Amino acid sequence: MRSPLAMPLLVLSTLAASPVLANEITVTADVWADNWFAMYVNGEQVMEDSVPITTERSFNAESRTFQVSLPAQIAIVAMDFRENDTGLEYIGSRRQQMGDGGVIAQIRDASSGQLLGATDGGARCLVVHRAPVDRACERERNPVAGQGVCGFEASAAPQNWTSANFNDGGWPQAVVHSAQEVGPKDGYDRIRWDRSAELIWSQDLEQDNTILCRFTIGE
Repeated sequence: MRSPLAMPLLVLSTLAASPVLANEITVTADVWADNWFAMYVNGEQVMEDSVPITTERSFNAESRTFQVSLPAQIAIVAMDFRENDTGLEYIGSRRQQMGDGGVIAQIRDASSGQLLGATDGGARCLVVHRAPVDRACERERNPVAGQGVCGFEASAAPQNWTSANFNDGGWPQAVVHSAQEVGPKDGYDRIRWDRSAELIWSQDLEQDNTILCRFTIGE
């Protein structure tokens, strides 16, 4: 019973065909997120979850092959589903609750299969939407965003945060979560994940709903 989510649309950019440069290689990226993600390489969007975040239980993995020059800066925006700024889902039903997030990604050389980079505790992740600030909101009969115990914290993504030269040194490091904590499903098992690829998020899987993460490959 999820309702459409009001948020700015992230438009998938069209990658123009261009000659392959001498330092470019072909890579394959695998990403799984609860519930939605978009990936950028050096500021240009290369992947987006094909299932809209407004789709109930939109868990799935995505894989794509593309050209990249190394080293490259990977940026991922990941969103857990929320019906509105309360941060809740299934509002008004017996299942009313906070959702929980989680994202994992890996990038390999498409020819050799060599791992070039993956999500782990070395990534830098910034929370840009947190709700509800008070967990008591989950038990409200008529939760209203911004009222009573249903406060929320939201901020705009920093300008040019996906670019290679953006300084993320002040961002917290990602928090690694176990598969038991995240409960990955529906597509996660379709991917053969490298042992170094880890499920990450912020410290709080439930209250932190939207995060921006960055890591470098091919250093």
